[in-house]
Amino acid sequence: MNSFDATPKPSSTKSDLFWGVWAVVAAFGTYFCMYGFRKPFTVAEYADSFFVGIDYKTIAVSTQVIGYTLSKFIGIKTISEMPPRLRATALLGLIIFAEMALALFGLLPRPWNVAGLFLNGLSLGMVFGLVLGFLEGRRLTEALVAGLCTSFIISDGVTKSVGAWLLDQGVQEDWMPVTAGLFFCLPLCLFVAMLTLIPAPSEQDVSARSARDSMTAQDRRNLFLRYAPGLSILVGVYLLTTVMRSIRADFAPELWQGLGYEVDPLLFTRSEMLVAIGVTVVNGLAVCIGDNRLAFFRSLGICGLGFIAVAIALIAQQFDAIGPFSFMVLIGFGLYVPYVAIHTTVFERLLAMTREKGNLGFLVYLADAFGYLGFVVVMFTRHLIVERSNFLDYFLGFSWLAVILSLVGLLAASRYFAYRQNASVAVPLVEHT
Repeated sequence: MNSFDATPKPSSTKSDLFWGVWAVVAAFGTYFCMYGFRKPFTVAEYADSFFVGIDYKTIAVSTQVIGYTLSKFIGIKTISEMPPRLRATALLGLIIFAEMALALFGLLPRPWNVAGLFLNGLSLGMVFGLVLGFLEGRRLTEALVAGLCTSFIISDGVTKSVGAWLLDQGVQEDWMPVTAGLFFCLPLCLFVAMLTLIPAPSEQDVSARSARDSMTAQDRRNLFLRYAPGLSILVGVYLLTTVMRSIRADFAPELWQGLGYEVDPLLFTRSEMLVAIGVTVVNGLAVCIGDNRLAFFRSLGICGLGFIAVAIALIAQQFDAIGPFSFMVLIGFGLYVPYVAIHTTVFERLLAMTREKGNLGFLVYLADAFGYLGFVVVMFTRHLIVERSNFLDYFLGFSWLAVILSLVGLLAASRYFAYRQNASVAVPLVEHT
């Protein structure tokens, strides 16, 4: 029986701690395993494979991201409307479909086998929102979602290490992704079962953070239009962050080679483990701030500090003041701090601060949809600007552009929401329950 159907009961501190740890383990494990079906193929180089003048890896990555992006747009409606009782079933169904799509990738000849990657991305794009639905609207939400987001930092490295190991064992590049997915099937089922046992938000959670209801099309329209300028700026910042993060993740071997660093299977795990620890601590501490307004604006400041860390990494790299490993870790930390903060605190506390009717699924998928759309555009135009051998220079140049625009955007968003909140003191917003 899914405990989300049960009536919330008062909880003790000890019970809160137990279920908090349980929820983090379940969410982390579920999304960690999902990456085993999504990312291993990116570690393959697909050397000397070109079609219509574009290298095959760019086509493969872009095709999966197109499916993933389309899934995000579909998720704006689907995830925001999903009844809690259907989340676990939907999760397992999507993962099964994703593994079947990877089998298709192995069966079909190049370049037609990228159709399997499109279907894979189409199914996996909604997994995050389904997992997020189990965690939002709680006093511990930041800590819980920080644990969830840690999974896609660590798993990005670990699953690539699995893929690289399989290639070293002689598994063919086109069959490596579906083989890697098999390693994660059973643990995924276990973690999804754990998710279904998490209790519903308590009365204290609802009082502190607001109720999170399924949304209608009118609900989504009302929420966006009420804060359209500020939300549009945040989506723009998230778009830039997503593009940078995705380039760093999907073309990690090329970046490491451009830095003159020898790539080995464990390199991705080592670098991303350090990034994950730092990002989780920084974003998880937001749970200690009880005041929703204060937490919201501090989270915007934390995003800004992340971009400043990226700028420091870029400057240090330009003057040879930092080694390749430290550079990749620092720039990864700087990118993931705002990326995770928007997932964990910015949107969560915006809903709690305004008491608007809505849920995290809608806001996160609105941002994700345009973020991944931006990455698709970059992937299809990159080959017109730079050769694959000069990928590092392209990444560094785009990073500078993103840092400058994002810092300006965060300042503008902060001023907008401060104005809205100050205005609401004189004319209180209608509370939606």
